[in-house]
Amino acid sequence: MMGVPVCCVVVVVLAFICHSHSLETQNQAYRPKRSHEDVRSDPSDCTLRTKQQVFTNSHNFSVDIQMPGVVPTKSDTYLCTAFPVPTSHDAFVVDFIPRASMDTVHHMLLFGCQTPFSTSNYWDCGSVQGTCKDEASIMYAWARNAPPTKLPKDVGFKVGRNSGMSYFVLQIHYGDVSAFRDHHRDCSGLTLTMTSKPQPFIAGIYLLMSVDTIILPGKRVTNADVSCDYTSHLIYPFAFRTHTHHLGKVVSGYRIRNGKWSLIGRQSPQLPQAFYPVNKDVNMKYGDTIAARCVFTGEGRTSKTYIGGTSNDEMCNFYIMYYMDSKHAIPYMNCMETGSKELFEHIPAEANVPITVSPGLNSMMHMGHSTDHQDDRPLLDTNKGEQALDQDYHLEQVTVWPQSSLQLGQVSGLALDSDSNLVIFHRGDHEWGDDSFDGQARYQQRSLGPIQQSTILVVNPTNGNILKASGRNMFYLPHGITTDKENNYWVTDVALHQVLRVSSDGRDRTLLALGEAFTPGSDSKHFCKPTDVAVDPHTGNIFVSDGYCNARILKFSSDGRYLSEWGAGSSDRRRRIPFRIPHSLVFLPDRREVCVADRENGRIQCFIAETGEFVKEIKNEEFGGEVFAITYSPAGDGIIFAVNGKSLYDHSTPLRGFAINYSTKDILDTFSPEKKEFKMPHDIVETRDGSVFVGDAGSKTVFKFTTEKAHRSVKKAGIEVQELEEMETVVKTKVRPEPDMLETAAVRQKQIVAPQPRLQEQPEEEEKKKSVPQPSKQQGVLPAVITTLLLIPLVLVISIGVFICWRKNNRHDVKTESSSVGGILGKIRGKAVGSLNLGNFFASHKGYSRQGFDQLSTEGSDQERNDEESSDSENEEYSALPPPRSSP
Repeated sequence: MMGVPVCCVVVVVLAFICHSHSLETQNQAYRPKRSHEDVRSDPSDCTLRTKQQVFTNSHNFSVDIQMPGVVPTKSDTYLCTAFPVPTSHDAFVVDFIPRASMDTVHHMLLFGCQTPFSTSNYWDCGSVQGTCKDEASIMYAWARNAPPTKLPKDVGFKVGRNSGMSYFVLQIHYGDVSAFRDHHRDCSGLTLTMTSKPQPFIAGIYLLMSVDTIILPGKRVTNADVSCDYTSHLIYPFAFRTHTHHLGKVVSGYRIRNGKWSLIGRQSPQLPQAFYPVNKDVNMKYGDTIAARCVFTGEGRTSKTYIGGTSNDEMCNFYIMYYMDSKHAIPYMNCMETGSKELFEHIPAEANVPITVSPGLNSMMHMGHSTDHQDDRPLLDTNKGEQALDQDYHLEQVTVWPQSSLQLGQVSGLALDSDSNLVIFHRGDHEWGDDSFDGQARYQQRSLGPIQQSTILVVNPTNGNILKASGRNMFYLPHGITTDKENNYWVTDVALHQVLRVSSDGRDRTLLALGEAFTPGSDSKHFCKPTDVAVDPHTGNIFVSDGYCNARILKFSSDGRYLSEWGAGSSDRRRRIPFRIPHSLVFLPDRREVCVADRENGRIQCFIAETGEFVKEIKNEEFGGEVFAITYSPAGDGIIFAVNGKSLYDHSTPLRGFAINYSTKDILDTFSPEKKEFKMPHDIVETRDGSVFVGDAGSKTVFKFTTEKAHRSVKKAGIEVQELEEMETVVKTKVRPEPDMLETAAVRQKQIVAPQPRLQEQPEEEEKKKSVPQPSKQQGVLPAVITTLLLIPLVLVISIGVFICWRKNNRHDVKTESSSVGGILGKIRGKAVGSLNLGNFFASHKGYSRQGFDQLSTEGSDQERNDEESSDSENEEYSALPPPRSSP
């Protein structure tokens, strides 16, 4: 009767021994011998602390790739070291975690190839020697303290047996060796997270690179344009990265299809050079054109600046990280053709707008791996109503939005275009002050002329990048903005006393003007400082809140024909209180109503759009006496988002935003910025994914808020594809994976490991039930029979355990040879472009430096410290005093 416990104990012991032996085999096989070497040096030497991590999972493991304690002796030194892929089977890199600092390392590049250039422990790959003897593919690039990069689910860089990549080559550029005055040994590098589980999508890098740009000394703007026709299989970009040296101001990349330019990414190369999410769901197919522009300035230089690899040279690189179906996988492609002037005449205007980098923004970008609970967020446009009514619903500021300074004036209006991009209406260098109008509301500063800056900016709501800029030399004091179904802008200008319909094609065309310019009035053909416009998407009718002088709402047809007007409403006609600055309008499409923020009365009133009949009033003590702006979401019972303002009579009420249940009038949530306070929140808008934007005229800022559950971090951290809405869309539409395919590695590990105890416990309980002896008269015979019967399954279990252990050990067919191998990268051939030897190329051109190009140095040195390029413009923007009370 002791057979059952003995059998179970034997099974458990065998399983433990087998599992432990398997892990030890993995640990020994995957660990490079370099980490075992007896480095007889200083006890504080980083090489003594080098460790390789191995996951306790049959599929997932990590590999540390780093320099073996090097000491560069001169600036602009390129050193390489090679590591064998730690398995003879196919494997996939799914995560890159940098282990370096820009105080020591200018940049790192990781390549994959078949045969390294050198077999030494490390070698100089910046002069005669290169990196690979065969074709090398760029897999990863890092600079300027860029954060980690995690690939999307089901996407990986393929290495190993069938990939043509048996080795990793790490190339590090040491720009300024003054950091090595103490002669410490450097072990910078990165950690790769890898899996042996096949990935349905294979990642790759497409590099656009200028090779012939010359920047003239003192010249304010020099453009480096690159473009190529795409001639391969369908690819899906999900991240981009920019790189120049010190003279680069902005780098932009585009896909051109049927003459239309679609932005892939736009960024300042002076920010941390991470891979950032692409702006939209953009794919590339055969016949498209891929283009990039780098904007440089030659100011401060006394001689020509060429493309090269040293601190005195420049570079223009735009990296696209993409994925494609594993059947057509191409790991690396490049483009180095100079773009034609005819083509780049049509490049969008934002490509020419420099991105100013402030010291505070740059330091804020040095973030670590994001650990937000992104798997818990709802999908785009789903369950918004349930989310809004959830008791845990709360809006919080996305403190790192926008990712680059927008350089705004007083922000007066916000809207959304047909692509759900954020539209910002601001006043540039004009401000509304006490002397802007006389006693008859006539504008007194016409001599200043119209605002010369782009007053209308179309911005990516995810990262804040500018997509389009327009509205130059058109407006004097912008106020409200909205869009119609043709994507035209309807705007109000309080100085012009007009309502204008403006094209959104960037041509700055006025399609329709209501009111007489600079002439205030109160009849049906004049306005007096009109504040806002709302559009009925079904009929095209427009509603105008008018305004600072008149207390009314006017209704017009889409072609500008006057239809009707009305004033404030009340359920008690005897106590009707007139509007006191109807300041903001919103149309409720599901209710066919128009609501107005009656600013100085501190209330919201709603009317039937067709008749102007009063419906309801929302007023709350928490508003503090003033409501500046409102917007609406049909989620749940309907939600009105509002912002209040400073009251002349109540100085204790804080400035904040409100989420209000339309039906019950209850306040569901309040929200405000975390790091800066509102100064004069002037407009508000909600996007399709539930994010809320507030434009502040006082601080000249736009704030972004998201709910805790739906919060997507837009930190300058690398690519956590769970953050990318476009990636969610692509994966869901292009593939129907198995359920476990969409889970993270951690979840997969739980699925594999967790069920094992249950599989062992269940047979054990059943065996006990089956082996319990029943009462019998033949007590002497039963023990012998039972013992014999139990010995048979015991022998079988032991045999099966030994067989499983043997099979498991043989599955880990990995290389155990020394990893102190050679290098990689002499020749780099783009899959679709042909072979590339930059050393020979630049050596053949007069004035070009060969240094750093034999190893395909796609990045050089400028020994950046962000001193010269810093700007105080953002500090000026946020230190601006709020306008006087008379100027909203």
